[in-house]
Amino acid sequence: MLLKNKKIAIIGAGPVGLTMAKLLQQKGAHVTVYERDKNAQARIWGGTLDLHEATGQQALKKAGLLEHYFANATPMGRTLADEKGNVFFAVQPERNTPEINRNDLRTLLLNSLTSDTVVWDRKFTNLTIHNNKWLIHFEDRPDAIADFVIGANGGMSAVRKYVTDAEVEDTGTFIIQGEVHEPEINCPEFYKLCNNNILMTAHNGTLLAANPNNHGALTYNVIIKTPEDWADGNGNLQQSETTSALLLKRLSGWNELYKQLLTATTLFWGLPTRKLPLNIAWKSDRALPITLIGDAAHVMPPFAGEGVNNGLMDTLLLSNNLTNGTFKTIEDAISNYEKQMFVYATAAQTETFKNELEMRNPDFSFKKRFSN
Repeated sequence: MLLKNKKIAIIGAGPVGLTMAKLLQQKGAHVTVYERDKNAQARIWGGTLDLHEATGQQALKKAGLLEHYFANATPMGRTLADEKGNVFFAVQPERNTPEINRNDLRTLLLNSLTSDTVVWDRKFTNLTIHNNKWLIHFEDRPDAIADFVIGANGGMSAVRKYVTDAEVEDTGTFIIQGEVHEPEINCPEFYKLCNNNILMTAHNGTLLAANPNNHGALTYNVIIKTPEDWADGNGNLQQSETTSALLLKRLSGWNELYKQLLTATTLFWGLPTRKLPLNIAWKSDRALPITLIGDAAHVMPPFAGEGVNNGLMDTLLLSNNLTNGTFKTIEDAISNYEKQMFVYATAAQTETFKNELEMRNPDFSFKKRFSN
């Protein structure tokens, strides 16, 4: 086995990093995951995830966790409405690809690993080489040693520079996320419009997507073209009243029930959508084994639902290459994985970029799309 007597370090305890750890651990590999969150109870912000049958679900099946996914996920239908609050299209919940809360998915994966697999409160800073080993440095924490490093720490990964010179680019779209607790009380009319489905509305270059059942809260995204005067749109939008006023102006012609949603929101989070160009070859002169998976490898906007699914596909391919006895060296296994990953990740980026441009167009509407 290529990984015999090797210490593998995975940077990042998201769904992709934890799944990778599980797939390697069940083959007897020595794996440690380093995560910047303080502990396992740290809340992960964001909407629910649906794992696709051919990719994400296959990874969980290989990890022996597919039944647990279905037990913890909720089938969700889709409701399409116009800006006046009129529903014109609805589909029943899809039971083959239910939605799972991000924190529930993390708990599921953590429970499948040995208790000492994840080391918390470790903010990665950089790598150096010492005695032919990776020396992993963290902010205000002791260093760690590994033979093989896998970067799985998201779209702004600090591990990436050791693998590629490609830099992340903003794609010109901005997502404002909001959350409402007890939505049946705080925004009852909007909650009723959702009808327990994911609700989607698009009008005049603004798209709203809301999930009324995200672990007891209603979470939603407002998606717009990034305004030219927004110099830095990343981070927590602390001034909720200011953000609410901005969105109320943007949705001034919409039905009052949408405004009810905005005024009921106490916390907003904003982020620009980004992508990592995949037309730049990754470094071939890596001194020691190192690679990237998930958003660290191919961050892309979320307009095709492929982000986490591509990442879980990464774990399937890379773990199989490292443990199936086909390759002579870890470097060969990595090279083969990266060659395949570039193909499907590029296709997913192309699809999501096409969808992004379409939805950002002021003339786009779901009603027009589904009437054609």
